[in-house]
Amino acid sequence: MSDPGTSVHFRLRIDSIDLGDWNTCDGLGIQVELEEHQEGGNNDFVWQLPSRLVYTNVTLTRPLTPDTAKVFKYLSKLPQKVRRGTAEIAALKPDRSLLVQWGLADVVLVRWSGPTFDPSRSEVASESIELAYHGFTEVG
Repeated sequence: MSDPGTSVHFRLRIDSIDLGDWNTCDGLGIQVELEEHQEGGNNDFVWQLPSRLVYTNVTLTRPLTPDTAKVFKYLSKLPQKVRRGTAEIAALKPDRSLLVQWGLADVVLVRWSGPTFDPSRSEVASESIELAYHGFTEVG
């Protein structure tokens, strides 16, 4: 069920397990690390050589929904088998049609954060899930 106040939302699947729709997706990215090399006799510039790729962790967040039970079911199985898998993050329009999607390789769930309940503050109870990965894969 999509949030009518949100123009885009995200669907998350890990190893083909549907973990529902999420309101925000943050951190999806890649960075090329550079090694600097100073060449003797060359004072015009320092060589910047690409060395490795670093994929930033992705965090998805949403208010508590009935899909929270899907995440809890997934989390309850982690102690028996923490292993790397694959994930799909799909950006969906309000009518649930696909806007774009990303496939993530060698995914591991590194953090789940549940809601904070504070009676002195009026805030939406939310949850977030953080994923580490080692690359992108083709989806579809």
